[in-house]
Amino acid sequence: MLLAHDLGTTGNKASLHDDGGRLVASVTVPYRTRFDRGGVAEQDPELWWQAVCEATRALLADTGTPPGDVRAVGFSGQMMGAVLLDASYRPVRPAIIWADHRSTGQCQTLVDAFGMEAAYRVTGHRLNPTYSLSKVMWVRDNEPDTFARVAHICLAKDFVVQRLTGVLVTDPSDASSTNAYDQNRGRWSPELLAAAGLDPALFPEIVPSTTVVGGVTEAAAELSGLRPGTPVVIGGGDGPLAAVGAGVVSPEAGAYAYLGSSSWVSIAARSPLHDPGMRTMTFDHVVPGHYVPTATMQAGGGSLHWITDLLAPGDDAGRFNRLVSAADTADASSEGLYFLPHLLGERSPYWNPAAKGAFVGLSRHHGPAHLTRAVLEGVAFNLGTCVGAFRESGAVVDRVDAIGGGAASDVWLQILADVWGATVRRRSIVEEANSLGAAVTAGVGAGVLSGFEVAPTLSEVTGEFRPDPTRHAAYRRRHELFLDAYRRLEPWFDSSEEQA
Repeated sequence: MLLAHDLGTTGNKASLHDDGGRLVASVTVPYRTRFDRGGVAEQDPELWWQAVCEATRALLADTGTPPGDVRAVGFSGQMMGAVLLDASYRPVRPAIIWADHRSTGQCQTLVDAFGMEAAYRVTGHRLNPTYSLSKVMWVRDNEPDTFARVAHICLAKDFVVQRLTGVLVTDPSDASSTNAYDQNRGRWSPELLAAAGLDPALFPEIVPSTTVVGGVTEAAAELSGLRPGTPVVIGGGDGPLAAVGAGVVSPEAGAYAYLGSSSWVSIAARSPLHDPGMRTMTFDHVVPGHYVPTATMQAGGGSLHWITDLLAPGDDAGRFNRLVSAADTADASSEGLYFLPHLLGERSPYWNPAAKGAFVGLSRHHGPAHLTRAVLEGVAFNLGTCVGAFRESGAVVDRVDAIGGGAASDVWLQILADVWGATVRRRSIVEEANSLGAAVTAGVGAGVLSGFEVAPTLSEVTGEFRPDPTRHAAYRRRHELFLDAYRRLEPWFDSSEEQA
């Protein structure tokens, strides 16, 4: 058996796979996020560790799997965060996750010292407060007593791997999500770290994603239920591992869209893709010699979670489906109602932490179905701008495989197909795609699987949504109005942020 963990934004999705990589069982253990004014988004790393132990014990018990049958453990983790540890590898404060954008001032310091275009050429990314580097600077500048205790800086999966093995390292895919990584040289950038005023010794060694970091320690085995000595493979960031889970392990595999709390469109490439408008970014892939050009928005599925909580509060599992079903019969952009899905600021395509969510074009007759439809279309429009950026760079995006929780919705996938003018396919493994990618990476690293080429065979296409030419033509016209709404509101977003 292969055991995989995906440390996401809302919880840890753990999955058990046979030696061929096929999914046997999965379980999710949720944990809390603290959102607050000013762009605060934090989680307690100890809750990640507790979730990993709880999920591991549950999977082994529910499937009757002896701990000795687990041949390797692998990890996928949320990217762009900052986990600050003391000399004993204990967190000195809550982890600052990807959605936090407090470090606008620190990011501007980096831009002034290094230059935005220069950083994009080095890292494959814009300098932005959603990345790790400026988050660490923010702690240094605003919590000096706390920062004085920091001996190590890492990302989510690295922290849990250290708890399991006693070894702290990271991999190129996660390193490439920090704004501190030189993608061309495959190492931390001394120039960017100097511009940030941070000691390179704080950052962990970078090892290949398939590296067996070590074995599960006796102490970790007692808490997790695993056998001591079980090999642990470092794995990678959730974006590149979602690509593996979607079968996108080579440029020929096409594109995929992840419809989770944050949402993105991505392809595989053999070299970094640098967009002249810097709308997209490029991560290192977990597949050696490959890269993952990506366009990520902050609140894709998160916008759907928000509107569901707002319009149908409670714990009823069917409330989202009822809202979306009603939205399938409602009008939104067709009658001038738009939603700008920038609830957590925005990365692609605007890279503006001051961006806000907004309904534009509201009328008295609009109800829950109209608002939900506008949210579904708004996310589709924003991701559609990202699809357009890839096409302008020469990528062919005529088929997109959808994964993540949002891919379970027929209504939403048809909207995406009609907006993008591309066939959108649902795969049989939707919510477990990240952990599937982690399982494949662990299998390759431990020698259980022969290579990453097995990934596309581990899930099947279970639904196909083709664009309707008439609806696509109409959506293309409305997409321009959607873009115009943002352009007109952007000065207000910026000024409201300054005066808050």
